[in-house]
Amino acid sequence: MKQPYVYIMASRRNGTLYVGVTSDLPNRAYQHREGLVPGFTKTHGCKLLVWYEPHETMIAAIEREKQIKSGSRRKKLALIEALNPQWNDLYDTVI
Repeated sequence: MKQPYVYIMASRRNGTLYVGVTSDLPNRAYQHREGLVPGFTKTHGCKLLVWYEPHETMIAAIEREKQIKSGSRRKKLALIEALNPQWNDLYDTVI
């Protein structure tokens, strides 16, 4: 069984942010990094995995994704800074 995750991709430190949900974080992050996913992340260059959070169920992950998306940019930045203050690309930690 795959692990559900909520994640944030960024174009750069304090740049454009994208919040998503997936059951295959390594593959999804790879798709964003390589520009294989048409849409927002490709258009805005969101290639850095800067935050992620595992969940027990996909329903819980989707609820959390909605909560984060409805929050302010300041709250999203605070999530990133708490886990990853240097804004490192966390892709290598999930592959």
